[in-house]
Amino acid sequence: MPITQADTTLPPNPQFRRDGWIDLCGSWGFAHDDADAGVAGNWWQRPEVFDRQILVPFPPESELSGLRETGFHPVIWYRRAFTAPALQSGEKLLLNFGAVDYAATVWVNGQCVGSHEGGHVPFSLDVTHALSQGEQVVVVRAEDQPQDVRMPRGKQDWLEAPHSIWYHRTSGIWQPVWLSVVPDLYLTDIHLVPDLAHARVRCDIRLNTVPTAATTVTIRLSAGGKPLAEQTTLLDDAELGFDIPVPQLENGVHRDYLLWTPEKPNLVDVEVVLGGERPDRVQTYLGLRSVGVGAQRFLLNGLPYYLRMILGQNYWPESHLAAPSPDALRREVELIKQMGFNGVRIHQKIEDPRFLYWCDVLGLLVWEEMPSAYAFSSSAIERLSKEWMAAIRRDKSHPCIVAWVPLNESWGVSQIADRPDQAHYASALYHLTKALDTSRPVISNDGWELVESDIWSVHDYAPDGAGLTSRFHDQADIEAMLTGMGPARRRIVLGDRELGDAPVMLTEFGGLSYLPKQGEKWHGYSTVADPQEFEERLRDIFTAIAAMPHIAGYCYTQVTDTEQEVNGLLTAAREPKLPFATFHDITTLPAASLPHEQIDNARRKARLAAQDPTPID
Repeated sequence: MPITQADTTLPPNPQFRRDGWIDLCGSWGFAHDDADAGVAGNWWQRPEVFDRQILVPFPPESELSGLRETGFHPVIWYRRAFTAPALQSGEKLLLNFGAVDYAATVWVNGQCVGSHEGGHVPFSLDVTHALSQGEQVVVVRAEDQPQDVRMPRGKQDWLEAPHSIWYHRTSGIWQPVWLSVVPDLYLTDIHLVPDLAHARVRCDIRLNTVPTAATTVTIRLSAGGKPLAEQTTLLDDAELGFDIPVPQLENGVHRDYLLWTPEKPNLVDVEVVLGGERPDRVQTYLGLRSVGVGAQRFLLNGLPYYLRMILGQNYWPESHLAAPSPDALRREVELIKQMGFNGVRIHQKIEDPRFLYWCDVLGLLVWEEMPSAYAFSSSAIERLSKEWMAAIRRDKSHPCIVAWVPLNESWGVSQIADRPDQAHYASALYHLTKALDTSRPVISNDGWELVESDIWSVHDYAPDGAGLTSRFHDQADIEAMLTGMGPARRRIVLGDRELGDAPVMLTEFGGLSYLPKQGEKWHGYSTVADPQEFEERLRDIFTAIAAMPHIAGYCYTQVTDTEQEVNGLLTAAREPKLPFATFHDITTLPAASLPHEQIDNARRKARLAAQDPTPID
């Protein structure tokens, strides 16, 4: 079934769809286990323990969960009954979790069916062997030690109440739970990476196990209902990689009608069929596009492209990291685009796949960033590396994702400038990411103290345009800053690395706090008193950045007010602090670093003055 913008009911992962999935969200039994007595007390066999209710997938700290309990509760339990679908011979039942923060153990009908660690990534468990006649019961134990700063926690506070730039915690189940029926041999991964230069798509697939006999996999690509390519390949192993030629890409002029960009987010529908006694059919999609860097510019489909991004915490006051509804995820994308931005840097969060789906469909670039741990230790390295690999594995095929960010502002590697082991760790994460995906730029440590990096990304919260101009307008000033001390009194590029032709981007700036409530705790980088001053300051800063001839893009802080961080362009309720048209006018100023934007803008103004409706090519 083709992907359309009219889809109103989405599966939990729209980029990996099977027919007949069964939603298990809703009311579950719930219990705190502050004494950690549940395992010894066999709570998976004691329904009377679960004397409270929670609305899944909202975390117990949130209002929408029905609990709103923000204190320290390191161990929590969930329970619900469900009816299993009838299975045919040769079929299995998978129990899937979008995300459980941080570690989960799962029982079905009293049998332990598996466990998982990593609070931002999905996992699936085969529960076929645990099914019984009649009603089934699933029990989940979730452990999230609130003061453990060695686990990847992102912006979740380790103190009981939010402070500075950290927020209320999101514990336990916070993304959908669902059932899916699969054959005995089934697909677990489908990765599709376009290779525009060679008119092909690289396909990597994984199966749940090695086939007992050689079988086939068939891939069909279509666009607008018309076939683009079809290929059938024999496989006798659990992993296979192969190339699919796409002849339409050979026509260098015509292919532009197929390519994915934020302005024209064309998607190619993909059907994957794994052969066998019971075939496994998965519907997915891809965007034919390339991303990279060169000549100190970001490149989209081989051409310079100016990144106009905004920092997204993607946090809601009533539901925390969980979205309050599937529609809220689409609305977030629409609001960002309505303000004139073409990208979002999701900050310290691996976002719900449905958000990435809407970025793919509606056309919004994404920098994906790993939630940080805050201490440096062997366990922190192991935890973050494992979860980061799982995030890349889940999201590698999204056309909207154009950069990977494993570390931010030296969080978790606070002595990276002086400790070789921390610098090696950052370098290792960079190279690990490049080994898993060669098709995107990687930023080793966004903000400052960068080791190997494809983009030199700098955070600078100067209160006005003049301050930014003094550091970013002239090439000599930029080079002096990159090789010396940056605006946060941190070195920007560590070691004696050549700056090369990597682009320079201003990936955090602004953070203007407009009218914080008197008497309440709040955090902002600079304060304005009224709408007029807010607009004036925004115009001053964005005009200065647009005039910088050597800056390849930016990321403004931030989309919404979040807890005590009241520096959003929108309120926490997603209401604009200035008219959307004003934001759009400010954020879309032509960039001096891309001369064609200046030329196109002049042509557009001339045609507008002449009332000529002909679009710019």
